[in-house]
Amino acid sequence: VFSAIRVLRPRCAIRADMHAARAFFQGNSEFLARHIDMNETFTRFASAIARATGNPITFALCCLLVVVWAVSGPVFGFSDTWQLVINTGTTIVTFLMVFLIQNTQNRDGAATQAKLDEIIEFLGCDDAIVGVEHLTDEEIEEIKQRIEARSKHSAEGAGRSASQSRGKRAAAGKRRDGGKAAPG
Repeated sequence: VFSAIRVLRPRCAIRADMHAARAFFQGNSEFLARHIDMNETFTRFASAIARATGNPITFALCCLLVVVWAVSGPVFGFSDTWQLVINTGTTIVTFLMVFLIQNTQNRDGAATQAKLDEIIEFLGCDDAIVGVEHLTDEEIEEIKQRIEARSKHSAEGAGRSASQSRGKRAAAGKRRDGGKAAPG
């Protein structure tokens, strides 16, 4: 499994991908400029909408809108059109928000993974877990169990060495006191 991870995500894979993409699009700079501009525009738009919709004022305005709609029910005789207005409005907003939220989550997840991968490489840790997000759920669970077992083993070893150290300190204290037990 660990060798498969290395094949999927070797060191500096992101940089290599960027260089390959740059080389591929060098002859098509107009296409690349349009593509990047569209992505940047959408990213800015999605981020702005995500910030705005996550704001408490936006939530309050939406609640106010629902209250106004409900209060206007008697004015419109609780007609089918009156119900259709809120149903259509909320359906459209929900449909569009799904894509904006997914875009934001994808970007945040990718940024977090890139940061974690960089930390792993910087610390010189086992880089076999770099790119683990590309594996199946079963492979990830197997790696998680190995890491937990290794962590538990390390903690048990640390516990033993701590108790051994306390025992050695107590013995050294007895020798300094001439073999007398230290008071309580």
